[in-house]
Amino acid sequence: MAVPGKNMTIYVSLLRAVNVGGANRVRMAYLSDMLGGMGFESVQTLLQSGNVVFRGNAMSTQKLEKDLEGKVLRDIGLRTDFFVRTASEWKDILTENPFPEEAESDPSHMVVALLKDSPRAAAWDALRGAITGREKVQGAGRKAYIVYPDGIGRSKLTPTLIEGKLGTRATSRNWNTVRKLDGLASARAQAVTEVSTSKTA
Repeated sequence: MAVPGKNMTIYVSLLRAVNVGGANRVRMAYLSDMLGGMGFESVQTLLQSGNVVFRGNAMSTQKLEKDLEGKVLRDIGLRTDFFVRTASEWKDILTENPFPEEAESDPSHMVVALLKDSPRAAAWDALRGAITGREKVQGAGRKAYIVYPDGIGRSKLTPTLIEGKLGTRATSRNWNTVRKLDGLASARAQAVTEVSTSKTA
């Protein structure tokens, strides 16, 4: 069981391509129970697309991703990807947004894609070169910001194209969801701070 203190970390985790079109079904109740059984606390899911915030002892997010992927595969036979970031890394996603005007005026048509690996500069150029509409892309490290001014559903800048050009797996959430997850993570971080302060007072 995780113990509140200086080594406590808040995590935001996203699942790739679950509960879409009836495929790769994962109940959010299962996800909560799974994380609780692994010793994590304050688990809260958001929507049905595999978004979850939780807290636990500090560890590598890459190791945590592998642990979660292995657990789901063993439990329900589902081979999928987890994308885990700390609350601090999630906050950076908001502060580093290169499209603040679009995020404010049309948040449902702006997405953040979390990436498994960091693409090379040539891969980013290839992705931007593949755009045939009015979409805009900026990215660095393991995240990409994409604006779909004419909507996402009919855009030719599809998840398959994005993953193919960047050479890595990805999962995307719109800006509304990004902000909601930040709110959940911030609330848990504040709770941990308050517990730590009360213990040292």
